[in-house]
Amino acid sequence: MTPLVDTDVPLIVLVDADSEVERRLVAEALPSADGGTLTVLPLRGGPLAAPLSAADPDTVVTAVRVAWAPRRAAGRERSRTRRGRLQAAAPSLLRRPPAALQGAVLRRDPGRARVVVAEPATVAELSGRWDGTGSLAGFVAHQAGLALDRAERGVVGDRVKVPRHVTEAIGNSPEFRREVAALAERLERPEEEVLAEAVEDLDGLVAAMDPVAIELFTGLLRPVHSRAWDVQVDAARLDGLRELNRRYPLVFLPSHRSYVDPLVLADVLAAHDFPRNHVLGGDNLRFWPVGPLAKRAGLVFIRRSFGDDQVYKLAVREYFAFLLAKRFNLEWYMEGGRSRTGKLRPPRHGLLRFVADAVEGGRVEDAYVVPVSITYDQLREVSGMAAEQGGAAKRGEGLSWMASYIREQVRTPLGTVHVGFAAPLSLAAALRNGADPADPDARRLTLQKVAFQVAVGINSVTPATATALVTLALLGVRDRALTLAQVQRVLEPLLAYLTERQLPHSGAPLRTAPGVRRVLGALAQQGVVTVYEGGEEPVYAIERGQHLVAAFYRNSAIHHVVDRAIAELVLLRDPVDRWDEAFRLRKLLEFEFFFPERDAYRERLAAELGQLDPQWETADGRDVLCRAPLLVAHRVLRSFVDAQLVVAERLAARDPRTPVVEPDFLAECSGVGQQMLLQGRLHGPESLSRELFAGALRLAANLDLVDPGREELARRRQEWAAQVRDVVGRVGVIDELDAASRRESVGVEP
Repeated sequence: MTPLVDTDVPLIVLVDADSEVERRLVAEALPSADGGTLTVLPLRGGPLAAPLSAADPDTVVTAVRVAWAPRRAAGRERSRTRRGRLQAAAPSLLRRPPAALQGAVLRRDPGRARVVVAEPATVAELSGRWDGTGSLAGFVAHQAGLALDRAERGVVGDRVKVPRHVTEAIGNSPEFRREVAALAERLERPEEEVLAEAVEDLDGLVAAMDPVAIELFTGLLRPVHSRAWDVQVDAARLDGLRELNRRYPLVFLPSHRSYVDPLVLADVLAAHDFPRNHVLGGDNLRFWPVGPLAKRAGLVFIRRSFGDDQVYKLAVREYFAFLLAKRFNLEWYMEGGRSRTGKLRPPRHGLLRFVADAVEGGRVEDAYVVPVSITYDQLREVSGMAAEQGGAAKRGEGLSWMASYIREQVRTPLGTVHVGFAAPLSLAAALRNGADPADPDARRLTLQKVAFQVAVGINSVTPATATALVTLALLGVRDRALTLAQVQRVLEPLLAYLTERQLPHSGAPLRTAPGVRRVLGALAQQGVVTVYEGGEEPVYAIERGQHLVAAFYRNSAIHHVVDRAIAELVLLRDPVDRWDEAFRLRKLLEFEFFFPERDAYRERLAAELGQLDPQWETADGRDVLCRAPLLVAHRVLRSFVDAQLVVAERLAARDPRTPVVEPDFLAECSGVGQQMLLQGRLHGPESLSRELFAGALRLAANLDLVDPGREELARRRQEWAAQVRDVVGRVGVIDELDAASRRESVGVEP
């Protein structure tokens, strides 16, 4: 048997074994201590100090531990069922059997226990790395534990990588002490007081990553998503990401549509042998008993707003730097909350600055940002979010809320959840290519651009689901009902468009009548679509009161056809004004969609217009649109420009000297918007969304139309309202052209 360690040189072996079985396995694997060259000591405790101080500088120090390989066979039979697929893919984290059962486990499966050896170092090397904090023996034991963790991952996989003694490690680091001293001086507060507050903040932040808690947490909550959805993963980039993760930490930034997003992503990454992410979550989920368990399972509870709390910012910055330096991965949601409309919300880049601090400060060589798309065929929580958009109060999170949420999720299957990964972005490269990092405004702009690139990356891998395409068809015909064949005729050119441009979609089932019927039936089962079967054949329409829910699904896909929608509107302007109009529309919609820089936008739109007609710059736009196989502007943009119309007209009707109080103004828009809908001035209820009104108000503020002013402000508000009315009018024209070319689809007689 080849010895685990070389005894040709003086050697100190630190043993990390907590049971008789593990100590016996280690003793059998180690050579005898002939010639006094081998010293065996426990990893923890005081016996190391004396031998270490007396050791020759060339003495080699290493450590050994028994690694328990995970059990995989137990999940194979279950993997045949939908519930068991991800469970089988992510083997149990409870890999170390209890001490009393280890003997029986080895008799049944001797290969599970393997003695691993940490990477060795000489006493001289370890002394040179020690910064003088604490004792040399304590430092060596800590380093040996980290080296053993790395060695153990060769047996059990990277996904069990966990941090240890984090608060102590940060609190004792020279960098942290220097930052505390500098902050205390700036704040003119006693250093001891600032240190105590910072350590307390760290205690509140640090996630324990206890394997037992992870298994319990995921085991309890996995049915919330595993019973509701099949998981479909676009895994093309995962091998490259895992290889990248061997050198650099990753920051996963997913889209956020559901409370189960982190559960789905955790199972996907575990199934592909990634270490568990440190997931940042809001304090609203800190309620008992979920909060304490989640904190031990990797959830980092962080304040939604730091305000001017410089001590808390220091704690967050140092915690991020520690995790990134140790190559632990992070995860949070840049939208700041679940999307209420189905499309991405404007990203927030505040937390990215702490990652940038770690990179710029040399605490980590680089960190790669990974855009992740998580998209659902259907979501039960959409109904609650839609009600909030109509003015209903949001239900507070708590134990009863959670019990109700779980009951709803596991009731019946909801189709598929699609998970995709876009190309990772190097934060170091972004910072190098940005402006002077010493300029706060320039640095903020750099991080904004990174956040924008993340959003674009998420959209690029977000598929247009079958549910999204069907709701896109039904919402485009106002309150009319369509037959199955009519729905198919609306979908055919849309599917052709997506396929021709190689845009991601899951619409293949919609190419057949049974496939379309299944999707309509699933939407009807959830109350989103109503089916009337009392006539010659069934007809389908959006259920009354469910337009915002249907719009949520539709909006998850419309980023793929926004350029096409804008091109259609551009063609309805005079040829000499078409490029100016293209950029006016970009400005009008910039708070709803993610547009590239002006040159790239111009190039992309020119390609789209060229597809409609190579001579588009001089052609009769109406004639071009009448010949087009697909028209989408009325299906894609109407709810957004209708919401803008409500906001623009309410501002135009307002005394310019009266301040705008946002909550009151949005309530006013909801009330007047309902009246405009009843009068037929708005296309459908999906435009009556507080989130859409808020986006329109942000646009108005950006145009300097919100803050009080004088008569000049009133004039500019009127001009903006006229511009929006013009766009709404052209959207209506495209609706009429589409109806005229597809009379059989909308029930209009020749």
